[in-house]
Amino acid sequence: MNIRSFTRSVSVLAIVTLIVGLSACDQIGQLLIPTTPQMDEPIEEIAIGLVYPATGRLASVGAEMGNGFELALQEINNSQSSDTKLKIISEDSQGNAEGAIEAFNKLIHQDGVPVILGPASSSATEAAFPIAQQNGVVAISATSAARGLSAIGDFVFRTILTTDVLITSGIKITQAKLGYQKVAIIHDETDLFSVDGAEVMKDALTTNNVEILTTETFQSSNADFAEQLTRIKNLNPDAIFVSALPPDKPEILIQARQLGIPDSVPFIINTLTTSDVQAAGDAAEGTIAFTSWVNTANTPKNQAFVQNYRVAYGVEPDIWAAQSYASVYILAKAIVDAQSTDPTAIRDALANITDIDTVLGKFSFDVVGDAIYDPIALIVQNGEFQIFE
Repeated sequence: MNIRSFTRSVSVLAIVTLIVGLSACDQIGQLLIPTTPQMDEPIEEIAIGLVYPATGRLASVGAEMGNGFELALQEINNSQSSDTKLKIISEDSQGNAEGAIEAFNKLIHQDGVPVILGPASSSATEAAFPIAQQNGVVAISATSAARGLSAIGDFVFRTILTTDVLITSGIKITQAKLGYQKVAIIHDETDLFSVDGAEVMKDALTTNNVEILTTETFQSSNADFAEQLTRIKNLNPDAIFVSALPPDKPEILIQARQLGIPDSVPFIINTLTTSDVQAAGDAAEGTIAFTSWVNTANTPKNQAFVQNYRVAYGVEPDIWAAQSYASVYILAKAIVDAQSTDPTAIRDALANITDIDTVLGKFSFDVVGDAIYDPIALIVQNGEFQIFE
């Protein structure tokens, strides 16, 4: 089902039911929350906005996000009926800042939503979050990781780990085991997430006394990385760091191996997905990723999610689906805790979320609205992700 045209009424009482443990697989742990929340005033539907890239360059990410949002909503909706409903109004950001701005303005000023889930990219989030903040509407991005975006204001939150958390932890882990001393960096110079990630890489590598031989840049509209990769190859680095958006990562890996960069030189990437690995094929083997979720995490919530996702969509979930799925449940808890549909009450409830069980692990928000949970380092072995140890 295309979530862009998907408007589903979801029971707030059902949200409570799922959160306290009656999931589709009866594996979701209990949370200490009110079991009979009362809204400030009786209403038939609570409208929640959704902004994600259904079309454009990031449409593949949007498809995964859409599945994650949809699955969570279906689980909640199917658990129990109620007279009070949650209605999703979705808008296509087209994967860019302009589209996100238009979508936020429409949802806030025409639809009057108290909460918006989205946008997806850091560039779009940087542009759209101020609109939510200025209008006193809660916004929760599941997938934008550049530093500083939640600090825009107290109405905006993110459920993905930020670049500094992911990269700093990942470099500490990988450098200790691999012992790389000289590296190269290649990144997209037109995208906020990619630029921010490269800056964090430089800082973390320098802190760990690793020499940066070169920093190569490209623009996301380019599909040919031969010039940059050839320069990197000639410098003979111990490892190559990549900070880029999903469409470019597989191509960089493929072209690097085609140019003769040996398999003994690992690529280390800030967030790599199962889809990226499949697209890169053999060229992805040995690639290391810094990420915030893995489908093999052996927790009841995660295993239930993975199983239900496979049944619903016939494929393995990606990180974008997991992040989006988790965000719906985190918002659901905040609505229950707030006992209100008022954005300020929901904001305050989100800010107070601490150590709740999610598919991402034990989840909290920090003082500026960024996510707190454990980062993960993965390595591609035999075409699949394994924990890097």
